Amino acid sequence: MKLIIGNKNYSSWSLRGWLAMKQSGLHFDELTVPIMGEEWEQLKHDMGEVQPSSGKVPILWDDEVVIWDSLAILEYLGDKVGRDRFWPKDPAARGMARSMVAEMHSGYQSLRRELPMNIRRRFELSGVSDDTRRDIVRILQLWAEARARYGNAGPYLFGTFGAADIFYAPVVTRFVTYGIGVPGFAQSYMEAVLEHAWMREWTGAAEEEQWVIEQYERVG
Repeated sequence: MKLIIGNKNYSSWSLRGWLAMKQSGLHFDELTVPIMGEEWEQLKHDMGEVQPSSGKVPILWDDEVVIWDSLAILEYLGDKVGRDRFWPKDPAARGMARSMVAEMHSGYQSLRRELPMNIRRRFELSGVSDDTRRDIVRILQLWAEARARYGNAGPYLFGTFGAADIFYAPVVTRFVTYGIGVPGFAQSYMEAVLEHAWMREWTGAAEEEQWVIEQYERVG
């Protein structure tokens, strides 16, 4: 299995796909290609019609199978190793986790645009737009409900590390990068995510990357 990812400092979707691979426990080779660079353009050209996602990452290759979406990658891996590795066993918890992941996968467009992932940087914001503020409030509400209802077994959203944490991990890094104030329960959750061994591995590699995408180095 081979996972193609973009820059670790900037690519939130790559982080999700990579964490899903780690959670699966399956061996995989990792290929990092700087997005918006010549290497990425060449790779897209070489892949041709096999990669129908207009050059987006992550991409999972498993022999003749090609998966080009982070949620599809997670579900594909769940089929291979068992869905309980990613989702809570309790039906009510699983339903909420699936809903939270789907909402993250398709929503929060204002937060994505206004606060792009940039693990290396720290910005001091004078404020955020109303739409982004609503996104932040909604995320914190979901985190609070998950932790209150299903988080007794551990420090993560549904107790143990799983799909919901994988999909909200880039949001955790964004809140740190832009100094977003959060209540105590959310701060504790964020610390648990950032201290996870896989997240330490990813953020450490992001700190050492030399690639810079200028449009993500400016805020406002």
